[in-house]
Amino acid sequence: MEQIVVEATLRKDFGKSASRRTRRRGAIPAIVYGARNKPVPVEVNPRRVLEILHSPSGYNTIFTLNIAGEGKANVMLKDWQLDPVRETLLHVDLIRVALTEKLRVKIPVMLVGEAKGVKVQGGVLEQVTREVEVECLPADIPDHLSADVSELMIGKQLRVGELVVEAKVKVLTDRDRVIAHVVSIKEEVVAAPEVVVEAAPAEPEVIKKGKAAAEEEEAVPTGREAEAETPARKEKEKK
Repeated sequence: MEQIVVEATLRKDFGKSASRRTRRRGAIPAIVYGARNKPVPVEVNPRRVLEILHSPSGYNTIFTLNIAGEGKANVMLKDWQLDPVRETLLHVDLIRVALTEKLRVKIPVMLVGEAKGVKVQGGVLEQVTREVEVECLPADIPDHLSADVSELMIGKQLRVGELVVEAKVKVLTDRDRVIAHVVSIKEEVVAAPEVVVEAAPAEPEVIKKGKAAAEEEEAVPTGREAEAETPARKEKEKK
């Protein structure tokens, strides 16, 4: 594999204003540290860094940083800052790498094959874990790990311990952690809306009064009529 070389120059001015001037020149500020050496502030071409991030090995790529007046160093991308609106690089952290010392890095997991649970049973394949941590020498860092899901049926799981890796790569992630599984499609039963039938208001009961009842009701004095019925009137009626 061809070694990638990124040119860098030392930074002499610091602070927000200096960083803005650096970006206006088409470069971005960066810092190089690690390997028991003092941190070195530099500036690099952001396009070269983006090329590395978008490469197959991504942020696990080991490349040569050629610092003008300081020499070369094998480095990796440790961290980077993006503009939240333009999504352009604003700053990067680079860590020195000793090619004879093992590193702990996270490797992406790629699913390969068509699961039988999807093809035959109509299930859905879900990837639960997308990265695993490994330990190996810098030169042995794989671009990715392949996970064969061809034999997965509904209800079955593929775990980290089943990944096939080279002997020189040690997987540090828990072996029982699920990489992928196939689940069934559950049809959601939507209950029909309950129809509430409102009872019609009952008609008022009409009480029909007979003639005798009506006459009796008229004969009963009420209100002022009752008050006007004096003893003198009663005596007159007797005669």
